[in-house]
Amino acid sequence: MYFKKIFIFPVEYDKFREIKMVAFGKKLKERQIQEWQGYYINYKLMKKKVKQHANQIEAGALDRQQVLKDFSWMLDNQIEKIVLFILEQQGLLASRIAQLNEQQDFLQEHPDTLKISELREAYRAVGLDLLKLLHFVEMNAIGLRKILKKFDKRFGYRFTDYYVKTRANHPYSQLQQVFKHVGLGAVIGAISRNLAKLQDRHGSYLSIYDHPALPLQDPVVDSIKSAVDRLTHSTNFLHFLGQHVFIMQEELPTTAEEHIDDQRYHFMSLLLNLANTFLYMVNTYVIVPTADDYSMSLGAAATVCGIVIGAMAIAQIFSSVYFSAWSNKSYFRPLVFSSIVLFMGNVMYALAYDLNSLAILLIGRLLCGFGSARAVNRRYISDCAPVKIRMQASAGFVSASAFGVACGPALAGLLQTKFRIYNITFNQDTLPGWVMALAWFFYLIWLWISFREPAHEAVVINITEEANAGNDNLEKGLAQPLLLPTAKNEQNEEDDRECDENEEASEESRRPANSLASAYRLLTPSIKVQLLIYFMLKYAMEILLSESSVITTYYFGWTTSRVSIFLACLGLTVLPVNFVVGSYISNIFEDRQILVASEIMVLLGILLSFHIFIPYSVPQYVSSGLIMFVSAEVLEGVNLSLLSRVMSFRLSHGTYNGGLLSTEAGTLARVVADGTITLAGYLGESKLLNATLLPSLLICVASIIATCSTYNSLY
Repeated sequence: MYFKKIFIFPVEYDKFREIKMVAFGKKLKERQIQEWQGYYINYKLMKKKVKQHANQIEAGALDRQQVLKDFSWMLDNQIEKIVLFILEQQGLLASRIAQLNEQQDFLQEHPDTLKISELREAYRAVGLDLLKLLHFVEMNAIGLRKILKKFDKRFGYRFTDYYVKTRANHPYSQLQQVFKHVGLGAVIGAISRNLAKLQDRHGSYLSIYDHPALPLQDPVVDSIKSAVDRLTHSTNFLHFLGQHVFIMQEELPTTAEEHIDDQRYHFMSLLLNLANTFLYMVNTYVIVPTADDYSMSLGAAATVCGIVIGAMAIAQIFSSVYFSAWSNKSYFRPLVFSSIVLFMGNVMYALAYDLNSLAILLIGRLLCGFGSARAVNRRYISDCAPVKIRMQASAGFVSASAFGVACGPALAGLLQTKFRIYNITFNQDTLPGWVMALAWFFYLIWLWISFREPAHEAVVINITEEANAGNDNLEKGLAQPLLLPTAKNEQNEEDDRECDENEEASEESRRPANSLASAYRLLTPSIKVQLLIYFMLKYAMEILLSESSVITTYYFGWTTSRVSIFLACLGLTVLPVNFVVGSYISNIFEDRQILVASEIMVLLGILLSFHIFIPYSVPQYVSSGLIMFVSAEVLEGVNLSLLSRVMSFRLSHGTYNGGLLSTEAGTLARVVADGTITLAGYLGESKLLNATLLPSLLICVASIIATCSTYNSLY
């Protein structure tokens, strides 16, 4: 194995990440299993066809219907070629497993330790060949997705919807063989079951079906499971939770990135990053149970709590952009700035009571919003957490946020006391500000002592120039053979360059968006629909949480402690619900099916929340709120999963990335929701509930209609 060392200097680091994003056609060619070359999707030919059809339409030689028919026919042939080869290989694997099973039956009657060991290795050899087949399926599935997206981009985003709808839902669908690897599951199960059966467990033979909790410690099975997860986007709890962070990765990652990540990783810094996330979410929701009382104590209406709560979100719309840009150069300095601004904001929030100033109160909350470093938190995980633990770090980010949502109201419920020190009042309204200011002060000290800025000195990366595609590579993951240039290969590379001229003609086609406007231009209808769904769920959740204190006080006479308990219980549902969805439901149903079902459940929760029947009861409010909140949490996970799948890779990095867009959509939803509460307050508290739920209902219905219109492009 030969290596070439490349030195990446600080100013070149972002350029390196851009350079290594070579065209998919070249990646496909480099990573093909050589003996199966003729059975892969002919990506180069199909790209040429897209260009040819575009020219023919412009010249008037073909109409759109002829193009759709011709390209559909070509895709059908390509998919049939792939599927027939998959079925052939499945049959060969099944035949080998059947022969090994006969040997195993014989060994059960005539035990032989050496023969059992050889049999186990034989099953593993079948597993390695299965891994090659899964790699083959994955490469072709990615190729099909990309060529469909390329066709849509050139011809108006209509073909994918038509093609998937007519092919994937047909009873004789061959498309499902590629995207759902139909039939391979049985082969995977046979290998896993027999390896588990042969595994020494003190002389007893245990079945994976009878004892699913017992892990099968076998590297081949682990590799197969990882490959299947990539193919199906199936998830466990950590993966499902990690999707909430919306950290996008290349579909075909390189090993070079891991070398960079390992040198930039520091556990204590990652922990501090998560602590910042937790404290910020506590800071956001700690005032919710008391914001209405605080507003009234300063001479304002109770519904002004919408502005008080929403002021933080208003500032966050702007802070997300400059923190995202700042994180291109540093992580330590923006985190320090965030802590200082949040300390000052909370002190001003607490002092507003004795100063009897609503303006000071709002300025304090605005400062807290300007200190929102969630863009830095997300970016740090994306850039500095090694690939092998990135999903766990992402899950930690979501868990920290969830605990913050639960702990904020719970903390407010504990701060039910009143005293004065040096003419400064400490009560249920001001104590959240003082406690959070103290928390940020200690966090700042911890940050200053323990955080380590990721290294910006030259990074040395070893890039493999020659690799074997043998079984040793497969045990470590997907084989990635890089061909040495020969005369034939050089000719092929020249053909590839000609084919890729549209894809690589300018650096602009691979460069991240440099403004919100350019990022918006990259949004397809599918992406816009997913952002609308994200806006809707955040809007519904903010309406529920922000007006909870006013509504429950008006209808049920709840105290601050009861409101705190209710909100804390809602927050505590996040992790258990995600565990159920991530570990079970998402492995039974498709993400898009869960998406539609969750939207319908959010709609049901909104409808049940309306004050139609008299009297308005606690069970109705609590049950409808629980349905709405839990459904929105489920919806968020699958929504961001699908959003990452349809998002352009140009939006996966840089300042104006997909994470920033989703954050801005969610933050804007919170701002609009809190503004709606304040405006609806002019109608009176008796009409506040229905007046704020009506926009939620309309937006939810619109999102369901929009989802149905793009349903077949979400695969």
